[in-house]
Amino acid sequence: MSEQSYPSLNAEQNGKYKPLSPQPQAMPVNWGEEEEENFSIKDWLNVLKRRSLVIVGVSMAVMTFVVVNVMLSKQPREYESNFLMLVEPINNDTESVNIVQDNNPKTSTLDYDSQILVLKSPELMTNILEQLRVSYPNITYQSLLQALTINRLGETKIIDIRYRSEDPNQVKAVLDVISKDYIEYSQKRRQTKLRQGLQFIDKQLPSIQSRVNQIQQELQIFRQRYNFNNPDNQGDLLDKQANSLAEARQNINLQLTQVRNQLSLLQSDNGKTTVLNTAFLYQKLLDQVTELNSQIATESTILQDANPKLQTLKEKRDSLIPVLQQEGQRFLSVREAELKTQLQSLDLQSNEIAKLETQVAQQRKQVPILARRYTEIQRKLQFANESLNRFLSTRENLEIQISQTELGWQLIQPPLQPSLVTASSRVRNLIIGFFISLAAGIGVALLLEKIDNSYHSVIKLKKKINFPLLGNVPFDNEVKALQSRTSKSKFFPIKIFNSLLEGSQDTDISIAQEYSSYSTEFLDALRFLYTNIQQIKPDSQVRSLVVSSVTPGDGKSIVAFYLAQTATAMGLRVLLVDANLRQPMVHNLANLKNLWGLSSLLSTNLPVSEVIHKLPSMEQLSLITAGPAPDDPIKLLASEKMKQLMADFQDDYDLVIYDAPHFFGLSDVSVLSPYTDGVLMVVRVGKTDASVIEQALDYLRILPLNILGVVSNS
Repeated sequence: MSEQSYPSLNAEQNGKYKPLSPQPQAMPVNWGEEEEENFSIKDWLNVLKRRSLVIVGVSMAVMTFVVVNVMLSKQPREYESNFLMLVEPINNDTESVNIVQDNNPKTSTLDYDSQILVLKSPELMTNILEQLRVSYPNITYQSLLQALTINRLGETKIIDIRYRSEDPNQVKAVLDVISKDYIEYSQKRRQTKLRQGLQFIDKQLPSIQSRVNQIQQELQIFRQRYNFNNPDNQGDLLDKQANSLAEARQNINLQLTQVRNQLSLLQSDNGKTTVLNTAFLYQKLLDQVTELNSQIATESTILQDANPKLQTLKEKRDSLIPVLQQEGQRFLSVREAELKTQLQSLDLQSNEIAKLETQVAQQRKQVPILARRYTEIQRKLQFANESLNRFLSTRENLEIQISQTELGWQLIQPPLQPSLVTASSRVRNLIIGFFISLAAGIGVALLLEKIDNSYHSVIKLKKKINFPLLGNVPFDNEVKALQSRTSKSKFFPIKIFNSLLEGSQDTDISIAQEYSSYSTEFLDALRFLYTNIQQIKPDSQVRSLVVSSVTPGDGKSIVAFYLAQTATAMGLRVLLVDANLRQPMVHNLANLKNLWGLSSLLSTNLPVSEVIHKLPSMEQLSLITAGPAPDDPIKLLASEKMKQLMADFQDDYDLVIYDAPHFFGLSDVSVLSPYTDGVLMVVRVGKTDASVIEQALDYLRILPLNILGVVSNS
């Protein structure tokens, strides 16, 4: 590396160091309480998938033992036979006895569980045992029940009676006796049931008929008393009457107002004049007086007041005026009398309407009460009629059935010749053994899962540590790719794999991989991780970080190496420093020699340019290997020269990544992290011990490391 490219790196030759001030550290993390883990179906499936080999192995071992045991064991030869019996008719003719529920031919009225217990009861078995002991004196009630099986066939009306014994003749004889006895029992039970039902109906019919007559009479009295035929019609009729009375009252009130106004008008002069204008005789006399006044006025202009003609006109006028006044007085009196009479008549009509309205209102208030009572009577009558009809119909059916030939249960399949059941029992035992072996395999898998003290999912890991989960890198797939690429090496691939995981220095195998050859899933995971790291600080960019882990072998070196290449691909100038002076790994990943490196810079005056390497495929990616292992790594990492180097690195590069040892039990990370932006903690899912993580969390409470976040690999 030229001096022009990194001028500050050569400042150490002049003895001028500019130590990097410690970065602000985060406060000790407040760890949340561990949440209670509830297994979901998906978690169970993941456990079964993860422990599939264990389940298969244990199941096969147990099943092998079961097969050998079943096949080698000697079982007594047993015989079994059965017969089928129809215990309910197909048309369900016994349902007529049910006088409470409606007939439903699809619904069974027989309690099969109770009936089976009755068939096994000592009362029924006593007669059967007496008949069987003639030929088989050793048979007992307990031995008979142990060998006898009675079940209902599905949801049918058929019961299956089976008997098993070592003697095939005994099986056939027992089933023959049982089938005959059950048929006799069903005939007696059926006949008794029918007659008891008929007696019950005859006893109840008189009271039911009396109840119907009583309710009918109550309904008739109600209708006659209240003239109430239909609640809906009665309410509508009352509503119409109320509306008619309201209209009549409105008209009466209008007429009363008009009459009162006319009477008031007669009390004034203008009103009297207006009323007299309608009087024919008065107007005729008034016209005559007006005409005489006109003639007198005309003649007065020509004749003298003493003129006989003028005197005659005046006398005639004076004689008409009293008549006019009398006629007017008479007409007004007559008109006033008419209005008063009309007013009295309207008042009487108004009072009558008010009474009718009161009666209608009272009737309307009674309508809901009467309607409810009417409905109750109708409902009682309907229920009584239905009960009466149902009793009568049931009585007719019972009489018909009693008159017919009594049929009990039907034997639809007689007892067959007994067959050997030992082979079928072996198959059953093998099936049971298969499920037992499968359960044993699953149980062992769950036991191993219980004692396994590692996290098998990213979600559980995130719940345990209260840090941001910055990403999940599919590390295992990439290690397999590296293994296949180094298969031509003189070392076995398994040794390469272990060296990558455990950070061993037992091999110098160089593992180089072009960035473009990575899988799409792996590249996306690295880009996602890098983007999340840069978003941790919204106000500034992360310029330097330490990559560490809780325990060795978690893959921190590989994450640091790949993260550096990803940042370089993003266009940044990146420096990857192998600060793991105890078990360095970066030189193996980058296919570099580790003759000198960071330890050489810290212990000698070697220029920085002599230890910086570049990958051929990425010119902007620079690497510093760890160098020879020192006696005291902490002393070198805590030196002032290391602080100056870290300051210069951060000034000259866009991003500086330090691959440090695991922090649990070592102080390397606590020495380096204060002069960086923080620590990226790597945890391997399915490998890192949970108890170690818990101890590390307790350690972090004391050691205030600035943990940027967690990256998992799975």
